Amino acid sequence: MHTVFIINPAAGAGNDFRELKDGIERSKTDLADEVTVYETRGVGDAEIFVRKTLEEHPDDILFVACGGDGTLNEVLNGSRGFGNAVISVYPSGTGNDFVRNFPEAGDFRDPAAIVGGSEVVCDAIEISGVMDGKYQTRLCANMINIGFDANVVAKTAEMKQKPLLSGSAAYLASVFLILIKKKGAALRITADGETLADGGILLTSLANGSYCGGGVMSNPYASLQDGSIDMSVIKNISRTRFIGLFPKYQKGVHLDIPGIEEIITNVKAKDITLTPLNGPVTVSVDGEITRDDELHVRVVPAAFRFMVPAKA
Repeated sequence: MHTVFIINPAAGAGNDFRELKDGIERSKTDLADEVTVYETRGVGDAEIFVRKTLEEHPDDILFVACGGDGTLNEVLNGSRGFGNAVISVYPSGTGNDFVRNFPEAGDFRDPAAIVGGSEVVCDAIEISGVMDGKYQTRLCANMINIGFDANVVAKTAEMKQKPLLSGSAAYLASVFLILIKKKGAALRITADGETLADGGILLTSLANGSYCGGGVMSNPYASLQDGSIDMSVIKNISRTRFIGLFPKYQKGVHLDIPGIEEIITNVKAKDITLTPLNGPVTVSVDGEITRDDELHVRVVPAAFRFMVPAKA
């Protein structure tokens, strides 16, 4: 199988990509089939490149998204509709949350382990609506966040530019900065025909995978292969209560707190509509920010082939 390592130079540090290229060179005898490297030129370029490559080559191709979850999102959307596409990840962004759903996998930073890995089939989330002023239909690999979480992601994008702040540190700093404003969202949410919210909320997350924000286990019951979206809606609770809840929210044990259903609604659904009540809202899709109007979200079972690295 031909393998293409798609490098996003804007993600992570330059040392990551020097390490990747050195790893490819060291592993060439183990990679067997042809391997090439493609460096993206800007936002959206990975998606265009993947689609064009698949249109021109009918054989199976493994695309390794080298960057963060946003790079994976572009590769996933570029491969939509092509059965000959296989996807994997070399994590070098700030969040890298999708790969956290494979704790038993081999090393995602070992090119030979990726190429010599085994395939699994993963669901995706389809999101349709007016995004950044334009009607679009796109796929999400990991998670959609609206309200507090999305506002934190937007702030994290600013914070991670500061020295000495890793992805997780930037996320945690942003949590407390946004908490000062206590900025949530006003939404009407229906899931499989049932109204879950109609007014102000702190946040909602629509999850394919369990993690966001560089390792925060916000949706511990989510699965990449169960044919459903794990949705969590947190009421507009006080700052004090949220601060007390956050450590357990971060570890993914918050849903075990007695009486938590009074402030958190957690459901599995296949079809969801999100209607902003006060104009467009900030939405995070795989860590990338847009400003959106009403959105229709549905699960796409068995949407893509994913290569899990082999263990040493």
